[in-house]
Amino acid sequence: AFKAECDLQVRSEDGSWHSIKRFTFDRSNPSVQVGPMVQGAVVEAFSAQTSCRFRVLFRDIKGKAGLAEIHLSAAARVERYIEKQLGKMFPTPQPLWDAYLWPQPQEPEAEELIVSPDQVKDISRCLQADGVLTWDVPEGEWIVLRTGMAPTGVKNAPASPEATGLEVDKMNHQAVEYHFNAYIGELLERLPPDQRQALKHIVADSYEMGSQNWTDGFRQAFVQRYGYDPVMWLPVLSGRIIASAEQSDRFLWDMRRLVADRVAQEYVGGLAEVAHAHKLKLWLENYGHWGFPGEFLQYGAGADHLSGEFWATGDLGSIELRAASSASHIYGMPVVSAEAFTGGPAFVSHPYALKKRGDEAYAEGINHFVLHVYIHQPWENRKPGMNAWFGTEFNRHNTWFAQSKSWIDYLRRCHFLLQQGNPVADIAYLIGEDTPKMTGVRHPALPSGYDYDYINSDAILHRLQVKDHRFVLPNGTSYAVLVLPDRDAMRPELLKKIVELTAAGGTVLGAPPSRSPSMRGYPGCDQAVQELAAGLWESCDGETQRMAVFQQGRVYRNIGLDSLLRDLGFTADFSAPQAPEVLYTHKRSGDVDIYFLTNQSERSLAIAPLFRVHGKQPELWNPVTGETIVTARFIQQADGTCVRLQLEPWGSLFVVFQKKSAKDPTVIKTLFNGEEADLPVRILKNGKVQLEVQRPGSYQLLFSGGQKRTLDSILVPSPLPLKGPWQVRFIDGGASLQSILFDSLFSWTDHPDANIEYYSGTAVYEKIFDWPSGSEQEGRMTLLDLGDVGVMAQVAVNGHPVAELWKPPFVVDIGPYLQTGSNHLCIS
Repeated sequence: AFKAECDLQVRSEDGSWHSIKRFTFDRSNPSVQVGPMVQGAVVEAFSAQTSCRFRVLFRDIKGKAGLAEIHLSAAARVERYIEKQLGKMFPTPQPLWDAYLWPQPQEPEAEELIVSPDQVKDISRCLQADGVLTWDVPEGEWIVLRTGMAPTGVKNAPASPEATGLEVDKMNHQAVEYHFNAYIGELLERLPPDQRQALKHIVADSYEMGSQNWTDGFRQAFVQRYGYDPVMWLPVLSGRIIASAEQSDRFLWDMRRLVADRVAQEYVGGLAEVAHAHKLKLWLENYGHWGFPGEFLQYGAGADHLSGEFWATGDLGSIELRAASSASHIYGMPVVSAEAFTGGPAFVSHPYALKKRGDEAYAEGINHFVLHVYIHQPWENRKPGMNAWFGTEFNRHNTWFAQSKSWIDYLRRCHFLLQQGNPVADIAYLIGEDTPKMTGVRHPALPSGYDYDYINSDAILHRLQVKDHRFVLPNGTSYAVLVLPDRDAMRPELLKKIVELTAAGGTVLGAPPSRSPSMRGYPGCDQAVQELAAGLWESCDGETQRMAVFQQGRVYRNIGLDSLLRDLGFTADFSAPQAPEVLYTHKRSGDVDIYFLTNQSERSLAIAPLFRVHGKQPELWNPVTGETIVTARFIQQADGTCVRLQLEPWGSLFVVFQKKSAKDPTVIKTLFNGEEADLPVRILKNGKVQLEVQRPGSYQLLFSGGQKRTLDSILVPSPLPLKGPWQVRFIDGGASLQSILFDSLFSWTDHPDANIEYYSGTAVYEKIFDWPSGSEQEGRMTLLDLGDVGVMAQVAVNGHPVAELWKPPFVVDIGPYLQTGSNHLCIS
């Protein structure tokens, strides 16, 4: 199994070598999950050559190289016919948008190298049950080609030996129902209905079990869909060219497209139908990593609930999250899940270490986490318990499991707000009609400060309309611009609908297609595409004219999205050019705008982003603490509202606009001892502003109306160090560690006692300290700063639980719990 860059060369009469074809040879993954034709040949076509000497140079070899044979033939063959019939799939888990796109084929130089369609005879009726062929052979030379259907050989996994068998036919509704009844149906029969309170969904994980290209009834479905008989084109599956190389490619395109359609309709749709019959819903990851033959958006349409996934480390999630959120948005599913924090590393992760990756998922449109993974722990004396290599340990033996409520509350708050309303996005990127397809492409590039969804032909044909110059879906999600893929092929039905939407007021960006990829209605389908394209792009050649008005809409060509959006008058939805590491997502529920911001860097940020919201009061909602602040630090501008914000390293924040802003001046700048300083200023219910300070000195507020307010000689007490010894108890450390005196605070790994040096779990630190009388003042907070914590802390004062801290800064207000004189501090 290996991959290499190849160069096919021919030797001229003068002895020199010349390259005639460069190509990639990739048979690096021999698993049947990436195609049932494990040893399928790599077939390359090239222009006719005359020579006795040829050679192939292999460069950049990856893997253990070895060849069974190299066959050089004068017979014409369909290039890459193994891959084009789904016999061999993309060898790695994340096929990009062009993984199953091939260039227009080169036609053979001579007609005798092509098989005419009328030279293909179906003689199946002449084959007897015992395998004897009785056929009165016509004059001439004939090749008898027998084509049959067989299982791909893929087996389900992971599963116990008793539960392992051949994968179900994904294009056969009856087979899917049989599979359901033989597995989940057996479970349901053993569960009385009154005990089925928690069982709500069946789960279909990411598709990882290889391709297929035929099923019972496929011939009839093919004829109904495309209007011609695929059996007469089956020799193409052996590489032979029927009619022309282009028409042979079109047959293979039609086959792949029908496979994708039936996998979505018969497998996903079939699972959903039988689940609904048992009052269950289908939860689906709408993509696949190994041999996925479908189209990721359409594949999710039949489910009730979609999910992406992301791993705790690495880049898996880079296309899966947007696959799920885009499909959910275009098919009207408000909750978008993610299989969250898969893949370890084992026994080292904790909530703050996971936060950055989780917040990034929110910015990709996810609003519900399914924590991966909780494994049942049957033994009390075996800790940290059973684990899987592919999961983070969200189970009761995890050392921080009992202290995770505050982090779970953070997730809950984020999920609740992000599940409100509809996503706000300006761009819809059409993924094209080619299959298989696991992701789209953002070309031209998406400008900073705008959001997008991928959209497919099914949603455009059956769900999209235009209102007020926006492309609108039934659930209310809308887009300003539809971007077409950089492809020369589109079926006439889709192009006709795009022309209608543009005429109704939509804006389209892209070049005109010149042909259909399908053989349905060939060659008239190409003429239909050309006529439709000529009408829409008549005044837009992309050179002298890059924009043209088409009835109520516009068509653009050969222009960047930033220029196009400026031309339409769309400013960025969220603009923070000074902080590219800040990601965002925007939801709108009625008249309420909800922005989620995440700082993906390890540095503190003081920023003043511009939000595309006018005339509303910004509120800062802290998902970590649940605190909400009506901020006074904003300015209303022509392009939106500029809000002064502070974001901690890996920090996150919701900025909510729900009420009209008052006409009172806002605070545009804060000064400390004459120097500009970013300080929080909130608006109280009585309309007054409140400045929060932590250092003594002189403060000044500058207002948008030109006013100034100076606060001189503000007194803030100096920090009070908690000196002296701490009594420490190691909860799971045995009797010898139940009461240890630490003279100072230090890392356990520096302790001379090996039982403490290698301890993993919870320790309780306790201290008695005095609090002077007269320290309480109105408007003053008393902050406890724990400094460097590894990795979480529960704080209690005088027996009262105060806070559960899981991220820096580990600071909490303990003022309400203090008493004059002796106080008991307990930190777990």
